[in-house]
Amino acid sequence: MEERQERKPMEERKGRKPHCLVLLYPAQGHINPMLQFSKRLDHKGVRVTLVATRFLCKTLKIDLSTSMALEGYSDGYDNGGYEEAGSDGEYLDRFWDVGPKTFEEVVQKLTSSGNLVDCVVYDSFLTWALEVTKKFRIIGAAFFTQSCAVNSIYYHAYHGNLKIPLTDDNKCEISLPALPTLAASDLPSFLYTSGSYPGFTKVVVNQFSDLKKADWVLCNSFYELETQVAEWEAKIFPLKTVGPTMPSMFLDKRLKDDYAYGLSLYKEENEVCLKWLSDKSVGSVVYVSFGSFASLNNEQMEEMAWGLKDSESYFLWVVRESEKPKLPKGILDISEDDNKGLVVTWCPQLQVLNHESVGCFVTHCGWNSTLEAVSLGVPMVAVPQWTDQPTNAKFIKDVWNMGVRAEADEKGLVRRETMKKCIDVVMKSERGKEMKKNAMKWKTLALKACDEGGSTDKNIDDFVASFVPSST
Repeated sequence: MEERQERKPMEERKGRKPHCLVLLYPAQGHINPMLQFSKRLDHKGVRVTLVATRFLCKTLKIDLSTSMALEGYSDGYDNGGYEEAGSDGEYLDRFWDVGPKTFEEVVQKLTSSGNLVDCVVYDSFLTWALEVTKKFRIIGAAFFTQSCAVNSIYYHAYHGNLKIPLTDDNKCEISLPALPTLAASDLPSFLYTSGSYPGFTKVVVNQFSDLKKADWVLCNSFYELETQVAEWEAKIFPLKTVGPTMPSMFLDKRLKDDYAYGLSLYKEENEVCLKWLSDKSVGSVVYVSFGSFASLNNEQMEEMAWGLKDSESYFLWVVRESEKPKLPKGILDISEDDNKGLVVTWCPQLQVLNHESVGCFVTHCGWNSTLEAVSLGVPMVAVPQWTDQPTNAKFIKDVWNMGVRAEADEKGLVRRETMKKCIDVVMKSERGKEMKKNAMKWKTLALKACDEGGSTDKNIDDFVASFVPSST
């Protein structure tokens, strides 16, 4: 590991609160965990300045009810963000050109005004942030918003150690240190489906290009959940698990009134959802959500709809407004008429997963949603779509033993019969009871990790201690 950057002169740092910049990548699945981690830092006595893209600063309301401040930098598309760009490649090329310069300007402005910066926590996608921290002799900490397991797979891909055998039947086995044996289809889709989203594939693999120069590597997971791979990674780079990065009132309750992330792209139908759930018996409802980004095609939406309708359970299904035209004709009326299901455009997911009437979560297996279900003890039906989700599904089913995977057919569709069967297994079978028992075990461990003296709490303390200004 390279020698760390020389720290700022002590006389410049003593007698003040430590100041940390948190550099955000402009996607909700990345922002929420880093925003929540920032609240933990604030609670530990760190002065936090969030650094978000100018478009994000202008268009999204970020709850700064604590003492956190906000600064803007540019991704090159200040008026429209990602949607303003013509393609993934165009957006990322422009971002990687403009981002470093404008972030450096933020650091320079703060430093010149006497707001000395002790540390930068940057989204691991934004590898160029390290060059800025080196220039200003500031501690640099990469923050990974995906699991330790997924990070390990990308690490091996970057170093050329991941060999995917070419077989027609997908029966090959892939062995990597500290990970279970994987099928090719258990890998992140960027690696399994060659040539898909080349711009983002390059970004996720290149997260490791300069990681040896980072002072810290932080990961949104907790030690007990991924012990083996976390220990393996800690031998390679200075890893600290600092998750689950969820609102504290759903975990250890040490941050009072912390019930929400403070950022949402969509308007939540809170009252409708919670009132409907309150009329259902304990563990009788299947909650279905594919997150803020995943999009199902028309045929898959129809199969999903009838699979839910045919199951023996009630269902609460989040279907974003843009996805609603794909619903089969009459499904809304049929579901509402017999009170079997409720379809909403968005909902307060944490409150829903925490509700006693919810017994199962049908999920795309995004890491934030997965961690929320783990932390709240909710068994899952895994329906992964892309990126890290197939790997998360593998762990849900075969490592944590708290769910089943709804397997797609040769056309890539999860059929209604499969969906019904998976739901009934989790909700009605003896195997489902065992999944619930395992889910509650992981819930207990997640809470202990975040509570005072837990593995996550100690790791955050160690991290903060590394840049607290000396008082002598």
